Amino acid sequence: MTLSSSSFDAIVVGTGPGGASVARELARAGSRVLLLEQGGAAPLAGTVTQMASMAAVPGRGAFIHRDASLLVGGTTLGGSSAVNFATAAAPPAAYFAAYGIDLAPSLAALRAELPLAPLPDTLVGPMATRIMTAARAAGIDWKKLDKMIRPALCRSGCWRCTYGCPYGAKWSARDFVEQAVELGAVLQTGSRVTRVLLEGGRASGVEVKHGGQLQTIHAPLVILSGGGIGSPRILHASRLGPRDAPFFSDPVVAVMGSVADIDGGAEVPMAAGWHDPKAGIALADLTLPRPMYQAFATQVGRVDRLFAHRRTLCIMVKIRDDISGRVGPRWADKRLSDGDRARLQTGERLARTILQAAGARHVFKSWHFAAHPGGSVRIGAGVDANLQTKAPGLYVCDASVIPQPWGLPPTLTLLCLGKRLGQHLARVG
Repeated sequence: MTLSSSSFDAIVVGTGPGGASVARELARAGSRVLLLEQGGAAPLAGTVTQMASMAAVPGRGAFIHRDASLLVGGTTLGGSSAVNFATAAAPPAAYFAAYGIDLAPSLAALRAELPLAPLPDTLVGPMATRIMTAARAAGIDWKKLDKMIRPALCRSGCWRCTYGCPYGAKWSARDFVEQAVELGAVLQTGSRVTRVLLEGGRASGVEVKHGGQLQTIHAPLVILSGGGIGSPRILHASRLGPRDAPFFSDPVVAVMGSVADIDGGAEVPMAAGWHDPKAGIALADLTLPRPMYQAFATQVGRVDRLFAHRRTLCIMVKIRDDISGRVGPRWADKRLSDGDRARLQTGERLARTILQAAGARHVFKSWHFAAHPGGSVRIGAGVDANLQTKAPGLYVCDASVIPQPWGLPPTLTLLCLGKRLGQHLARVG
């Protein structure tokens, strides 16, 4: 039996944190769920080649911004959670409370279930420790960050977080997809949804390209979880959204400097950091694999630092950027505003102060890049408080619905939104 002739209660488009979470809740409630993923499902190998195939394919996982910026995302089972830094920032409760949305119950349930805690000292590497000590000496309230990592499976001196953990130490949305499938959900990878089908103004299924062929699959409930770039594109193709959707992307620069008395370069990134929500600036240690570090150094012409990876401290400066730019049918375009530039400059100055306190020399910074596109189908604009679009039966559950720029990793927020949406749909369905 083909999928087009099968009967489903719900189709979830995308297997990132939002899609995986809502699919699991619906499957738990007994719904017949189809999960469609554009990427593949090969086991994570922790290699640069595999990471590039999932997150650096131009036009699919990587998009060029203006101002020499690269926007990246994960096109694979589990979405960007497969290749992120496993940092679990709590949802910005006030953003959602303004729309009558309470994520506290979902957050409490997820905290009881998932590995959500700061790393033990044994897994905080020497570079992160040096940065933490220097930040505190400079009067900055630097603290360990909650990580979605199973300490018993994590390995000190490992650098594979960024490439996709092959040891099962880092939690990803693949875990929830696996649970949904165990509960009866059907997963089909290599499937790119081109548009939502409508009957009488209601969602009735999707058109999907799989194996080079277009097919239609029907269900009375469709949840788009294609991300801050993917979901607005599908809505536009379905004549349910604007051609150009503004968005935020959480721009980042890496500020780096070398020390003489550390021989490292392999540790869990973002073990600790600092955040000023009012200013919209966040800093954290960011030890990167050697090829990524060397790409940054080459990018800005610092070939003199190419072989200093094992001695180089790196601090991530991330900001809350203004919603602007456009997600178009085949591109994403965004420029930094004056406010964005000012926030990056403030964060860079703080990072340089910390590196100076750490005894670092030869300090330089990367060009800016970004990895959290969202806000393109915002609550209160593109969807209502239950994440439903103007078409009954069609919902969106990914970073695109976050109502305001935030500037922190959205994974835990999306898991909460997915859990809440899945429970809502199970009640009303």
